[in-house]
Amino acid sequence: MSKALLAVGMAIALAAAVVGCGGGDDSTDSSAAALTKAEFIKQADKVCKEGEESLEAEGEEFAEENDIDIENPTDEQKEEVVVEVVGPALHKQGEELAALGAPEGEEEAVEAIVDALEGGADEIESDPAILIEGKDNPPLEEASDLAGEYGLTECGEG
Repeated sequence: MSKALLAVGMAIALAAAVVGCGGGDDSTDSSAAALTKAEFIKQADKVCKEGEESLEAEGEEFAEENDIDIENPTDEQKEEVVVEVVGPALHKQGEELAALGAPEGEEEAVEAIVDALEGGADEIESDPAILIEGKDNPPLEEASDLAGEYGLTECGEG
């Protein structure tokens, strides 16, 4: 990761740890063929890993396109990255995760992950300083914890 993302990307790195763990207000897609828990975890971790990679690339591109000082970004620039890049990436990954469909009997657990991330993403979009300042009980911590407890490794790391 470039120095630009080390500075600006503090928010990106924090959020990337849970990217793919949640999504929109929709419940999981029951029209998809039911996955086993192991299949769901494998596919969800793939979504999360790809989401993290995409988030890093989008963050770097955003920093370059918006002339963000790579050595010393302002708090305003960091907040802009959270609102314009991190939040939308979290929502997109959530939609992809929800589209996998929860394994039979696991709907509540998957929905809890989705809801926790959605709430966290909304919170950091409303107040990006929460993520940037690294306050106790960060908004994405619950989603990360739930994902890790469920068995996800890419979605729940951090």
